[in-house]
Parts: sequence; structure tokens; C-alpha cells
Amino acid sequence: MTYPGGDYDIIVIGAGHAGSEAALASARMGLKTLLLTINLDSVAMMPCNPSIGGTGKGHLVREIDALGGEMGKNIDATMIQCKMLNTAKGPAVHSLRAQADKKAYQFRMKEVIENQVNLLLKQQEATEIIVEDGKITGVMVNTGAVYNCQAAIICSGTYLKGRIIIGNVQYDGGPNGLFPAMYLSDSLEKNGIALQRFKTGTPARVDAKTLDYSKMIIQEGTNPETHNIINANITRSPLYTGEVVGIGPRYCPSIETKVMRFHDKERHQIFMEPEGLNTNEIYVQGMSSCLPEDVQIALYRTVPGMEKVEFMRSAYAIEYDCIHPTRLKASLESKEVAGLFFAGQINGTSGYEEAGAQGLIAGINASLYLRGEQPVIIDRSEGYIGVLIDDIITKGIDEPYRMMTS
Repeated sequence: MTYPGGDYDIIVIGAGHAGSEAALASARMGLKTLLLTINLDSVAMMPCNPSIGGTGKGHLVREIDALGGEMGKNIDATMIQCKMLNTAKGPAVHSLRAQADKKAYQFRMKEVIENQVNLLLKQQEATEIIVEDGKITGVMVNTGAVYNCQAAIICSGTYLKGRIIIGNVQYDGGPNGLFPAMYLSDSLEKNGIALQRFKTGTPARVDAKTLDYSKMIIQEGTNPETHNIINANITRSPLYTGEVVGIGPRYCPSIETKVMRFHDKERHQIFMEPEGLNTNEIYVQGMSSCLPEDVQIALYRTVPGMEKVEFMRSAYAIEYDCIHPTRLKASLESKEVAGLFFAGQINGTSGYEEAGAQGLIAGINASLYLRGEQPVIIDRSEGYIGVLIDDIITKGIDEPYRMMTS
């Protein structure tokens, strides 16, 4: 049973990094905006690495800031530490990277969104887009509410028919134990929007109390014993049994992929990164995996200083639906449905910064669309955001896209 939920100029589906920037942009441009999220506690969540910026990505954050976005301000207010990368090279490739306090980052962004004029945040799952005469007219949610709109921006991240994979343990789920969005994909396909399947993964989060930092050699990483465990159990990895059909990111491979692909390497670097100032959770960068949990524990314990490590969250892979971005205009509006925009990982990209940049542009252009004005299109020669958008809409992608300076 449905009921009328109200009228809005723009509805943004998903409140991750893309959705947050999109909703803030449209609201700040004076449009009545509704921001829907599957869980209010997941606003601006960092489901993977606890950092903002880095090579290429730091450039995007600066461009977001120059265009009035929030990501740079938010990380400045909540970061643990900041470092300039690539200082041995020319200034064109100098990139800031900030270590984030994940919860502080989320809470501040949520506060900014909640206090933004023209913007309403709701915890509801979008289940269907309503299209009439080839144009978006509304969004239906899981509670039966139907919200009318003149434009919508889909920023669904990795939630669309999300599937968690930990060896032979596989189930429908979103990142970090959240629910997946199991219905919106069908509505998109019904309206002529073709989908593809991608994959990404994340390392385990381990308990800092169980680490012996005195045994860790700076930037030493894995060792032959780690590799032996992976080789002996590779047939238990869904990546190598054909169970995982989604295509993963080239620049963020799992530890088993690194070991199998680079046989000549005796070591792979790993880093211990704190998830925040008020938690014992440590993000083990470089050890992403979807091997069974018992194998994960065994291989993690081969690393010096991790002999007695205890997991707080297991490493996992997640498969999800995304669109073919060649079906987007340069404004990030769909070629199939007028007034429907897409931003973030649903466009086949990876990374918080790439998502935030697209969200900002989609929010601006959805607002200009309603005003009857020309969209903002950044040329490849004008900014990294221009390179990012031009790449995905003209070249297409067959793996998650990451921004590079080269």
C-alpha cells in the first residue's frame, strides 16, 4: 500500500560521499532536497580505508573544495594526521593525504547535512523510481511512501543487490554489516538502464591490543610463510573458483591476487592504520581478502607483530550492481530517463574522492536542469574532475575506475 510522501525538487538516493555532496549542492543552490539513506548511521561512512586524499585523489578533494563542496572542510575538521605525498616530484603531482577518524568524519558530515537549509534527511530505502513519458517524476520507498520530484540523483554505492563473500560464506548484504538494496536494480532495468556487476573488497579490522608493534619492521610487509598459506588455500578463494563474477579494482587487489599474480615478489607491503582516536580497530592496509575466515586468521598471524592478532571484523569482498557510464551525458544525467542523474560507485568508479566529485557535479547539474540552465561541464584540460567524468562516459569501463595523476 502506498501513500503520498510529499513534493520535492530533487531526491538524492544514498547518503555516502556522492550523495552527501549531491544533496548539499542542490540544497545550497536553493532547491528543496530530500536525501534518502538506508541507515542514518551510515551517512558519509568510510566502509574501507580510513583516509581522504592521496595521489590523484587529493587533487579531486581540492577541486571539490574550489567548487564549494564539503569533503575538504570535513576532513580538515576531523583528521588525525595529514601528509603531503610525492614531494620528491614536481608540484603538479603533490597530493595531500589525511588519516581520518571515521566516526568523527561521519558525525560532522551528518551534522552539516541535518542543519542545511532546504535539505531533509530520512532513513528509508528507495525501491522504485517512477518514470512518466521518459522523465523522472518520483521515488517510492520501502515504507510505501511515494515522493514526487522533478529530478533525482542515484548515489547507491555498493548497495544494489550487494553480496558479501567470505570464502564459502556468502550472503546478501551491504558494506559494514548494513542491509543491501535489493529492489532498486529491477526498477532501473525496467526503465531501460542496463546494469553490470563489479566487486570490491576490504581487509580485516584487528584489535590493537593484540598487536606487538615492537616486532614490526617498518614497511616490511608479508613474507614467504604468508604466501605459502595463500598458495595452499587458493582453491578456497571464491575469486579463483569462479563464484565471484564481479570485476574488481585493478589498483586495490586482494592479498591472494597479489601473491598469485606477482610470483617473483617475496614481500608485499602492509600498513597498520587506526580507524579513529577512540577505537581499538586497526585497518590492515594491503591485506584485503575474501578467503575463508580461518585462512585469513592464519595468514595474518604470519606477519611479524601479528602472531596473536584477533579479528574484530573479517575481511570480505562485496559484489554489487552498477550502470554502464557510457549511457550518461557529460552532466551525469541519464540518456534514458530525463532528470535522472547518477554519481559515485554506481557509475563504476571506486574511492570516496571520486564519488564526492561526481556527487557535487550531479547536484549542481540537477539544480541547473530544473532552472533550465546549461550544465557545468569541466573540460579535461580544466581539472581532474573533468578527466574523471570524460573517461567514464566516453571510454566506458570494465573494472572499477580510480583517478590517477598520470
